[in-house]
Amino acid sequence: MRKIAVIGAGITGVTTAYALARQGHEVTVFDRQPYAAMETSFANGGQLSASNAEVWTHWSTVVKGLKWMLRRDAPLLVHPGPSWHKLSWFAQFIGNMGRYRDNTVATTRLAIAAREHLFAWADEEGIDFDLRRQGILHVYRDRAGFDHAARVSRLLAEGGLERRAVTPAEMRDIEPSLAGHYHGGFYTPSDSTGDIHKFTHGLAQAARRRGVTLRLGTAVDGVDADAQSARVRVRQADGTTETSSFDAMVVCAGVASRGIAASLGDTVNVYPVKGYSITVHLDDDPSRRAAPVVSLLDDEAKLVTSRLGEDRFRIAGTAEFAGENRDIRADRIEPLVAWVRRCFPGVATRRVVPWAGLRPMMPDMMPRVGRGRRPRVFYNTGHGHLGWTLSAATAEMVAGVVGSSALA
Repeated sequence: MRKIAVIGAGITGVTTAYALARQGHEVTVFDRQPYAAMETSFANGGQLSASNAEVWTHWSTVVKGLKWMLRRDAPLLVHPGPSWHKLSWFAQFIGNMGRYRDNTVATTRLAIAAREHLFAWADEEGIDFDLRRQGILHVYRDRAGFDHAARVSRLLAEGGLERRAVTPAEMRDIEPSLAGHYHGGFYTPSDSTGDIHKFTHGLAQAARRRGVTLRLGTAVDGVDADAQSARVRVRQADGTTETSSFDAMVVCAGVASRGIAASLGDTVNVYPVKGYSITVHLDDDPSRRAAPVVSLLDDEAKLVTSRLGEDRFRIAGTAEFAGENRDIRADRIEPLVAWVRRCFPGVATRRVVPWAGLRPMMPDMMPRVGRGRRPRVFYNTGHGHLGWTLSAATAEMVAGVVGSSALA
């Protein structure tokens, strides 16, 4: 048994701690928030979506970003203000376009493996997280988007995922409440949805039952590691500091991972890509009947949906490159509300809760999983828009690497 520190109590930190605890390690999780899953893992789109495994490193993404730069309501918004971090990230993003195909296939395989672990853990621990295993329907309003999706489907198939093309009539059979005109769609019956916050909180409690120490509401002030130990320094409420030593540490700190990695001599070039969501409360019977049951991805609007239980409808999406900014902007929320009114006119939007979170995104769109330069440092971070979808698989991966490493 080894003493392992996990930095971060979002979905990747909690799944990592749980996987390590299952291997018999003594695990301590540190997070500045008083509860697990209070930042990026709080209110995402809710999809467990292997069908969304296509990486963004494609010229079409760049073209759309340039076209939308002057639109404040654009699905992809790049603020023109320069920074070295942003410039270096985009340079590496462009440099990784040659790996678009390989990384899409690899991400698909990882997503399929992840959901098997996640469902097994939820069943074993009795975690209720509004799981709905009714598939995900991707919808396209024009021929160009549909044809691109057909090419993506071939890559997903290489990764082992079955996704089938559907006509507009078949789309309405799958989800009768969807309004509007569409060229066609693609349906992935094996995908699912749920509440990431409820799942992460439930798994954190399961990890605690397995002996994991959750040091929540504890700000990490610094980290260090050498051949003998890994050390975590925290700052107390009275301003004093306390340092604890471990056999190893795993950095799962979301957008904070870049700074922590730099202090440890590693480069983990995550960029904080802001996403928004709204949770529409379905307070009346007509709204509950009019809201979709099947999860959707609208390619043109870059929005995803999930039905969380009977009385909540989550809509999420957009990507905003504006640095580490967590402000919830009204002009970014309004298009999400307008989309609900257009596509599901029977749903009342009287009670809508907005949210914004920062996705930790690597320029190659692949998570950083494995060893750091120092022998007692490991990473599980940088999952971007697929943090929940991939988390259980990368947690198992990094736990395996930690368990097999020579740390005596």
